[in-house]
Amino acid sequence: MQRILVLGGTGFIGQHFCGKASQPGCRLTVVTRRSESAKAVQTLPWVDVIVGDAHDEATLVRLLEGHDAVVNLVAILHGTQAAFHHVHVALVEKLVRACVARGVRRVLHVSALGAALDAPSMYQRSKAQGEAALQASGLDVALLRPSVVFGAGDQFLNLFAKLQAVFPLMPLAGASARFQPVWVEDVAQAMVELLQRLSRGTLATGPGRVVEACGPDVFTLAELVRLAGRYAGHARPILPLPDALARLQALVMEWAPGKTLMSRDNLDSMRVDNVATGKVPGLQALGISASALDTIAPSYLQAVDPDPMLKRRRSAGRF
Repeated sequence: MQRILVLGGTGFIGQHFCGKASQPGCRLTVVTRRSESAKAVQTLPWVDVIVGDAHDEATLVRLLEGHDAVVNLVAILHGTQAAFHHVHVALVEKLVRACVARGVRRVLHVSALGAALDAPSMYQRSKAQGEAALQASGLDVALLRPSVVFGAGDQFLNLFAKLQAVFPLMPLAGASARFQPVWVEDVAQAMVELLQRLSRGTLATGPGRVVEACGPDVFTLAELVRLAGRYAGHARPILPLPDALARLQALVMEWAPGKTLMSRDNLDSMRVDNVATGKVPGLQALGISASALDTIAPSYLQAVDPDPMLKRRRSAGRF
């Protein structure tokens, strides 16, 4: 039986991956800091949940014992340069050392489309630094770079649907930025396929070890926001913001109490189109025919209700 250690298995993509990978012949160990965060995966067959701190190197070495491969899904979307380095770079460096210490050679790392050392955002640059640490490790590594991921429970289309349920007008930063959204189930299936190829030793060398996970269609952010509102039944007029106002809006949202919805670093990321480069294989190379957004999103956005937190922020004048 193949045993796989999963870091970040309680998150949005992680839960879907665990649902697909949990099967006879493959046992998963999901690491979480809080057991309550693992409710969605702890009842799955062939899944063991362990409470521990994946950022502690000694813990990683201990947890890797008896495992054949490791999957890293740990990531953040907002934060300072130090926070991005801590999560996207330092953790990967610790994981590399732990894998070498335990003799675990196979690593599947979920990065991000647009990761590059010269990218405009801290998020993208830190993702590229994490990739570089893995590629220089000598381990048997596969990298998956998704575009923005959608699906029931996502924090992308759902957010814009909820915002439009609260506000009569959508002032929108980065309205012309282009995305190639990919369904979370397709991302999870790509992860399973990459792990299987790593296990069989059939994963191509060179560019074949980096796969871009993108859907079949390209949209501007304004088009995606409009679709989210339409599918949820409360589409609002969209007001594209000039750069100066967009950065002001992002700054206000960074400092607003509660979960960060938008940051200036997000705006920096959108200076580069989040679409397939065509320089490395895509999902089709893994035998996956990517699902179109309009065949999936309406089914879950129809049930979106206004977010009470957003209502409170609006009434307090924080937006």
